[in-house]
Amino acid sequence: MRPLPRLHAITDDTVLADADVGIGAAAIAAIGPAAALHVRGRHRTGAFLAKSAERFMSLASPAEAAVIINGRPDLARAVGAQGVQLGAADLSVADARTVLGPGWIGRSVHGVDQARAAIEEGADYLLLGWIFETPSHPGHPGLGLSVLSETAALGRPVIAIGGITPERAQSVKDAGAWGVAAIRALWQAKDPYAAGMGMLEPWSGDECR
Repeated sequence: MRPLPRLHAITDDTVLADADVGIGAAAIAAIGPAAALHVRGRHRTGAFLAKSAERFMSLASPAEAAVIINGRPDLARAVGAQGVQLGAADLSVADARTVLGPGWIGRSVHGVDQARAAIEEGADYLLLGWIFETPSHPGHPGLGLSVLSETAALGRPVIAIGGITPERAQSVKDAGAWGVAAIRALWQAKDPYAAGMGMLEPWSGDECR
């Protein structure tokens, strides 16, 4: 299995519907193997997601960036994506593995107990959030760096999401995160490539292994 990327650019229904999504995807994919594009659309049909995933694959492959499909191991296998991201209501890791075959299987978690359960399930990595308060959840404080540290100490790679910016990336790395994920901070950036490289800066001397 190829190394797990440090930067995860996660889409949502709005991002996928944007006429310029291909431009942003190409810019983020240009970062190379350290980047992963997530196809995530909770209210989109399987056909729409498959078409989006195929488009992302065509943009990501030349730069060797990865493509991960959220919640749909069947689509991930169909398009040859590198992995699948599972939410709490999705298939078990074991069932997703049966469908996907080789590739990463991540589980989204919101605390240490959920992280332990995901590790026992066999998840390859954890997407933990939200770490800081975000516009998506106004008035609700994030989990904080201490929970991130405790989760990272469990020994499975942790991708931190929620209020991640280039300015906060160093503190997230210091807390033990393997990498970071974002939606708006990447897809709505004037220069998605520069925004992604800024978030990756603390890991610039580290190999993805």
